[in-house]
Amino acid sequence: MDEKWTRLVQNINPSAKLLRAWELKGGISAQVTALEMETLEGMKKKVVVREHGQADLKRNPQIASDEFKLLQILKSAGLPTPTPYHLEASSDLFPTPCLVIEFIEGRTVTAPADLSSFLQQVATVLTRIHSVDASGLAQTYLPKQEEAITEKLHKRPAILDKSLDEGFIREVLESVWPLPQANAVSLLHGDFWPGNTMWKEEKLVAVIDWEDAAIGDPLSDLGNARLEILWAFGVEAMHVFTLHYQSASKTLDYTQLPYWDLCAALRPASSLSDWGLEKRVEETMRERHSLFVMQACEKLGIPYKRHATYESLE
Repeated sequence: MDEKWTRLVQNINPSAKLLRAWELKGGISAQVTALEMETLEGMKKKVVVREHGQADLKRNPQIASDEFKLLQILKSAGLPTPTPYHLEASSDLFPTPCLVIEFIEGRTVTAPADLSSFLQQVATVLTRIHSVDASGLAQTYLPKQEEAITEKLHKRPAILDKSLDEGFIREVLESVWPLPQANAVSLLHGDFWPGNTMWKEEKLVAVIDWEDAAIGDPLSDLGNARLEILWAFGVEAMHVFTLHYQSASKTLDYTQLPYWDLCAALRPASSLSDWGLEKRVEETMRERHSLFVMQACEKLGIPYKRHATYESLE
C-alpha cells in the first residue's frame, strides 16, 4: 500500500491506521482517491482525497485551500455537500496541496427511476445554492463569472468550432456583453449538472466538485444545467426542470436567460470531440446543442441558420 496514504492518515488522525486505498473513477479535473481508516476504538471511516490537476492549479494555485474554505461555508449553510476534514500541505509526499473530504455513500444517476422527482430535487438544490448569503462571498477568492466570460469572449480562438456554431454564438454574445445586471449576484456552483450530484435511495444526498465555484448571476448556473439536462434526458425534462427552478425562484428576472443559455452553449466548443463519447451519444448531443442554440435565438428574435435540420424545442 502506498506509503503516502499511510502517512496522510496519520496526519489526519495520529491514532488511526489505513485499511485500504482505491482510486475513484470519473474524475477529470482532479485525481480522486478513497481511503478507509480505523481508529483505536475500532471505528471505521472513509474519506476522499482530491488532488487537483495542473489546469486547475494554473488557474488558481490556492485551489485546494480555497475549496476547503468554501466547503466549510456550504456546510454551515446547511447544503448537502461533503464535509471538509483536512487540508494537506505540499510536501515530499504530495507535490501540491490536497483536500480530504467526506466520503459520500451514494452514486451518480444516469437513468432515474422517477425522472420527475429527480428533476424537482435537482432544481430545488440549485435554488438552495443560489440562496446562500453572497454578501460575504463577494470579497473572497471566488471569481466573478461575468469577468470570466468577458475574458473568454476577448480570447477568440484562431480556429472556431463551426460544428457547434461557435462563431455565431460569440457574435451574438459580443454584441450585448457585458449584460446589464438584472439579478443580485449569488453563489454559483460553476459546473452544475447531474454528474455532480450524488444519490441514495432516490434522494439527492450531495452536490460535489466545487472547484469551478464563482459568484454571479444565478442564471449562469441555470443555463448550464438546462443544457446538461437536455443532453441527458431530452427536451421535456429540460422544460420541467426549468419550471421547477422558476417556481422556487419567483423573484429572479429571467429576461436574460437566453443569453446565459448561449454562454452555456459556448462551453463545449472545440472540446466536445475530446470527451471520449460513443459516436451516437456525441451525435445526439450535437443535435440537442443545435436545438438549444435555436431556442435561445428564437426567444431573442435573432435569425439562426442551423448547420442541420432538427425539430423545434418548443
